[in-house]
Amino acid sequence: MRKTRWSVTAAAAALVVAGTAVAPAAASAPVRPAAAVAQRGHVDSAALLKALEGLPDDYVRGAMVRVTGQEGRWRGTAGEWTAPVDSEFAIGSITKLFTSAMALQLVGEGRLSLDDTVQELLPGLLPASYEPITVGQLLSHTSGLQKPRCARPGTPVEVVTSAVSCDAPAAPGTVVRYNGINTFIVGLVIEEVTGRSYGEELRDRIVRPLGLRHTSLPADDWAWAEGGIVSRASDLERFFTALTRGRLLRPAERGLLFTTPAIPGADFSYGGLMRWEVPGGGPVVWGKTGSNRGYTSGIFATPDLRRVVVYSTLPTGADAKEETIRVKQIASAGFAGA
Repeated sequence: MRKTRWSVTAAAAALVVAGTAVAPAAASAPVRPAAAVAQRGHVDSAALLKALEGLPDDYVRGAMVRVTGQEGRWRGTAGEWTAPVDSEFAIGSITKLFTSAMALQLVGEGRLSLDDTVQELLPGLLPASYEPITVGQLLSHTSGLQKPRCARPGTPVEVVTSAVSCDAPAAPGTVVRYNGINTFIVGLVIEEVTGRSYGEELRDRIVRPLGLRHTSLPADDWAWAEGGIVSRASDLERFFTALTRGRLLRPAERGLLFTTPAIPGADFSYGGLMRWEVPGGGPVVWGKTGSNRGYTSGIFATPDLRRVVVYSTLPTGADAKEETIRVKQIASAGFAGA
């Protein structure tokens, strides 16, 4: 099984739990299945209820799950998630899918190529000693750029330059390093190629055409093109469906959504999608996880969209490893029987 990037990076985790004391788990609250009806008989309601029971616990305070697709529908919340299922939340690194989609749109328009380099598009952004890094390598996390250990909040350019100020990169195209700095640079590329702000492009290319009325980019979130979007489950489902069915991309670029580089361990496509084999003999699904502002979330789907799962959880911050296990259990339950 390929290793997937479920855990929160150290920088993101610091943002998620900053200023929040980890309290002992409260007594478990009942699962609140809203319209928990498995149409056409494939969504496993029992598996979902079991995955959510016991919340809040030591690692996750609450959760929301929404399952849609040809195999049925299910919605529910548990624990301290007291808002409606379709309430807004910070989607974190799921933002990367929006950014990657816009980059692929520019490729389809002939205004950008996967082989264009950062050094050509944004001269002076990276140290002169760095080997050429292509747009395709940024999108698939094979740029070799170092982890953002030294990244500091600021403007997108300041985030990138601070991130590359320490440690050494690997040779581009030789290793997979999941890294939000890749997507910061893609956001800067979008602005350079279009001559417009990232937010304007997001609005005019995706949000307005798809009618995503509850999707926005807060001005005060420095995660920006890498992790700054706020949305809700139904908007994410609509975006993901449009993306994978070709409404946003031309056929050639749509094919890149499920194409990974020929590098051992590559589990991210040129469209930023993460490949995940659901444990226990489940299907191979594609999607993205994300963490920001106290939420750890994800959207995954089978390639034919017969099953789409959107979830968001409220981690306690007590133990990142145990939190990841718990979140995977919840996500896996959404694909039970698929």
